Amino acid sequence: MIYYLEDDEQIRNLTLYTLAQTGHETRGFACASELYEALEQAVPDLFILDVMLPGEDGISVLKKLRGRPDTENVPVMMLTAKSTEFDTVLGLDSGADDYLAKPFGMMELLSRVNALLRRVRRDAELARQASDAASERSEAVEKADIMDAGPIHLDAARYVVEVAGIEVRLTHKEFETLRFLMHNRGIVVSRGQLLDQVWGYEVAGETRTVDAHIQTLRKKLGEADSQAASLIETVRGVGYRMKG
Repeated sequence: MIYYLEDDEQIRNLTLYTLAQTGHETRGFACASELYEALEQAVPDLFILDVMLPGEDGISVLKKLRGRPDTENVPVMMLTAKSTEFDTVLGLDSGADDYLAKPFGMMELLSRVNALLRRVRRDAELARQASDAASERSEAVEKADIMDAGPIHLDAARYVVEVAGIEVRLTHKEFETLRFLMHNRGIVVSRGQLLDQVWGYEVAGETRTVDAHIQTLRKKLGEADSQAASLIETVRGVGYRMKG
C-alpha cells in the first residue's frame, strides 16, 4: 500500500492512476489530516509526500511520521517544486529516503517507488534471517559487524555509530552509506556504486541524492569530532573514499 499526499487533484489522480496501472495499491490524500486519519486504520509500505501543501507542509508531516513508532521506519519519498540544495538537504536530514523534483516523469517516479519497495522487502528478509540466525551467531561474526576508522566506531549488529565515544544519530541511508564506505575503506567508490548498494538502483546522471547524503553525513560526524568529517574524502570526478 502506498499513501500519496498531494493537494493538486490533477497531479494526484494522474499519479495514483499510473501507480495503480502498474500493480500498486494506493490511497491519495489532499491534506495532512486525511493522511493521519487513514493511519489510524492501516500503515502503508511507502509514503509519497508533496512538500508544498496548504496548512501543514510535507516536511512537518515527515517529521511527525519519523516520530511515530509505527511509521518511523516506513520509507518516504518527497516530491517538491523546489530544487535548491537547501530544500533537498532539509528533507533528507529530516528523515526522507529519497526525493524527486517537479516536474517529474512517471517512469522515473515508478523506478524510484519500486526501488524503495524492493528495499523494504529486502530489509524485511534480512531482519527475518538475522532473527533466525541470532542464536547461532558466533563471536567472530559479531566482531565482523564492528568497524573503526579514526574516531568513528560503527557497530552494525546494534545499528550504532559513535564518534570519539559520542553516539551520532543517523538516518537509515546515512548509516548504510557510512557502512559501505567503511567496509571499502581506502577504496574509491563511485556515486553509481553507492546508488546501487544503498538505494537499490542506478540512474544515469543522478548524483545529487548521494552528494546530499554525504554532506549531511559529514556534518553529523563533524559535530562530534572535526577529524571524523575529513575522513570521507571526495575524489573529484570519481566518487568518495573513506580514509583512516
